[in-house]
Amino acid sequence: MSVSLKKASPAGLLIALGIIFGDIGTSPLYVLNAITNGKMITEELIIGALSCIIWTLTLQTTIKYVILTLRADNKGEGGIFSLFALVRRRKKWLVLPAMAGGAALLADGMITPPISVTSAIEGLKQVPAFSHISQMTVVYIVIGILTLLFFMQQFGTAFIGRFFGPIMLVWFSMLAILGVSQLPGQWAVLKAFNPWYAVQLLTTYHQGFYILGGVFLCTTGAEALYSDLGHCGKWNIRYSWILVKTCLILNYLGQGAWLLHMHAGDMISPAMIEKGFNPFYGIMPGWFMYFGISIATAATIIASQALISGSFTLVSEAMRLNLWPKLKIVYPTETKGQLYVPAVNTLLFAGCIGIVLYFKKASNMEAAYGLAITATMIATSVLFANFLVLHRVKSVLVYCYLMVYLSIEFVFFYANLDKFQHGGYVTLIVGGLLFLVMFAWYRARKIKNRYVEFVRLEHYIPRIQELSNDKSVAKYATHLVYLTSADNPKEIEHKVMFSILNRRPKRADIYWLIHVDTVDEPYTMEYKVTHIIPNDIIRVDFKLGFRVQPRINLLFRKVIEDLVSNREVNVKSRYESLDHGNVTGDFSFVVMEKYLSQDNELPFFEKIVMKIYFWLKEVSLSEEKGFGLDTSNVVVEKFPLVVSQVTQLRLKRIIE
Repeated sequence: MSVSLKKASPAGLLIALGIIFGDIGTSPLYVLNAITNGKMITEELIIGALSCIIWTLTLQTTIKYVILTLRADNKGEGGIFSLFALVRRRKKWLVLPAMAGGAALLADGMITPPISVTSAIEGLKQVPAFSHISQMTVVYIVIGILTLLFFMQQFGTAFIGRFFGPIMLVWFSMLAILGVSQLPGQWAVLKAFNPWYAVQLLTTYHQGFYILGGVFLCTTGAEALYSDLGHCGKWNIRYSWILVKTCLILNYLGQGAWLLHMHAGDMISPAMIEKGFNPFYGIMPGWFMYFGISIATAATIIASQALISGSFTLVSEAMRLNLWPKLKIVYPTETKGQLYVPAVNTLLFAGCIGIVLYFKKASNMEAAYGLAITATMIATSVLFANFLVLHRVKSVLVYCYLMVYLSIEFVFFYANLDKFQHGGYVTLIVGGLLFLVMFAWYRARKIKNRYVEFVRLEHYIPRIQELSNDKSVAKYATHLVYLTSADNPKEIEHKVMFSILNRRPKRADIYWLIHVDTVDEPYTMEYKVTHIIPNDIIRVDFKLGFRVQPRINLLFRKVIEDLVSNREVNVKSRYESLDHGNVTGDFSFVVMEKYLSQDNELPFFEKIVMKIYFWLKEVSLSEEKGFGLDTSNVVVEKFPLVVSQVTQLRLKRIIE
């Protein structure tokens, strides 16, 4: 099924329904339940809450994300790290909101699957045949579904992904039909389109301001919507959002109408509330319940799948932008952008199961949900404002954007703080730990780079040539390859020269220097060859997008093939016994692996950062695996990293 990313198409609209709107599309399962939980049902509460929902979806989701933020597409890709890649050269401190937003989005990925699937399965309690089902049975079913979902990640989702769109189309149609069916006789709920009722609720209702914590749940999927931009294109998202928003609002209105009807007849009993009463299932006819619960469960699984896949992409981008330790990445299918990160899958699975076991009920999870994601939305607002500045938008408009949306999001954040003691601390702690990982990794690299010593390559060329021709030194390899971080092709790290000339002289016929530059465009794959000394010292510069994995083994092999076909290099073996056999020479990669020397005198903060960094290096992917090198021809050399030498060593000599 071909999808046009430049303009809307039927295929693109259908795929957008299946991939983009899973998270925000399943919010009717729990939003009104979270708002009304434990509160007296009144017309003021219901119409005011519906008005808050409608205008939150309009201001936050429609205007901020669908209309404005989708303009910040990085060669068709979206998400907080794609946005950061567009603006990171403007201000160095912008890395902080990017890391905070990314960490909060990952933390959100741990609670969205549990709350969505649990809300769907709890619908069984409102079916007479299952009315006495225990909450622990619900928990076991949810754990079973999540276990199967995470287990399936390693095989990719190319096949089941084809069914996402049609299932979600059925889901949104069901939302609209169920909602409309409740409106006759309760047309008063249409007053919710007037924002005055939202203002009135927030200013006059007892603890009305804190209702925003529940209202916010209706827009938590907006950030995931932006992150999945690359799957469908902004026009497919914008047009399909018209349908999605209409269906969502109709369903919310229907739930509100049903609540008012039930309250008017005093039909909401304490026993119903005790059993986990949910207005979403209340608007379903009894004969429809089994089908409704089945479609709801399928929709929540699809929403969870989209968030899990988005988390893989998010961590992959963070790795390429040097904001996350290197992890193993698997490509289960040939589908563009589809990848599987086993460590992230395990982390999310453990987090989701822990959330389910800790909170047990969806109503308890609602109390913890939303607090972390407000941080992501605030970060996106800051980054997008810088995007507007780079595109020469008038400063008055930029300040208006910041004033409006930072005000809205900080109000939501403050309202969500009420959830902190009820479980919000869980997602904040998880998000904080993930931010600590990113910050320590980023900051440690900055500390290290201050002390990396670069030397002029031209000063060492004569010595390298002498070594290459010195037959008294045993040949190390025909082709010796080093990875270098030197941006300037005329420079090289001193440690590389030390490795070649001093540690153990490494004689080779051709020395290769490989430099990888991560660029801000997502799928760039380019290279440049510099013949420093033809057939003796050659440098290859790769320019790879932040969504391209640096599989150097494959990329370098392609470069060699191109150079050989252009007769720019002779890769034949130079060993005398093999010289006439037309045998390709051996290639050996040398990877320089650092460890923190004991000869350091660091400030306390930097010492902690460096210890965390090297601990993360121990548990993450090694350098050679991180660059996709064939470990059979890789030599790892360890060398001490002396960041800050001990300056005063009080050592006294005793003379007898």
